[in-house]
Amino acid sequence: MTIKIYGVPISTCTARATACLYEKEVDFELVPINFFGGEHKQPAILSKNPFGQIPALEDGDLTLFESRAITAYVAEKFKETGTDLIRHNNLKEAALVEVWIQVESQSFDPAITPIVLEYVLAPMKGKTADKAVIDANLVKLEKVLDVYESRLSSTKYLAGDFYSLADLHHYPYTHYFMTTPWASLVNDRPHVKAWWEDISSRPAYKKMTEAMASC
Repeated sequence: MTIKIYGVPISTCTARATACLYEKEVDFELVPINFFGGEHKQPAILSKNPFGQIPALEDGDLTLFESRAITAYVAEKFKETGTDLIRHNNLKEAALVEVWIQVESQSFDPAITPIVLEYVLAPMKGKTADKAVIDANLVKLEKVLDVYESRLSSTKYLAGDFYSLADLHHYPYTHYFMTTPWASLVNDRPHVKAWWEDISSRPAYKKMTEAMASC
């Protein structure tokens, strides 16, 4: 049975989930949701995600929501295919992957998300970006990227010298961020820049962005 993803490719959370499926070389069906039309708030989607968000994953009788939970499930279920994203056979490496997954979700994401939402999403909704929100979160993001620069000066990827789910989780928001006037926050940090150029050259990233562009 083919996995179904309910969402829209331009959604950052949907993109995170589909990028993982691409990386694991898993066939799936994307069931498009009219997000701007409010379809995610309708009963059919609320039955899959009670918080009225996307994406949702269906795999047989299993339904999951929250993109990071979806990627963890996909990485574990399909551990024999594609890239080993959670380092099944090395406890130390697996622990470091989890550390940097948490860093992304607890430090990186809260800083970069408001910037992208204000600069990219607000105009799509006919709103004016809130410069104060952007400025405050740029300061936060700089501090996070300073930590990344230090880390990546000694390892090729965040969890070590291997690509993992910790790196993949950065795809969607960084993709959008690099279209903003503040991309220099990445480009001016040589190790962060090299890391981003490396992971954004992967086939899974390219498939994800191609799907985004098709919307």
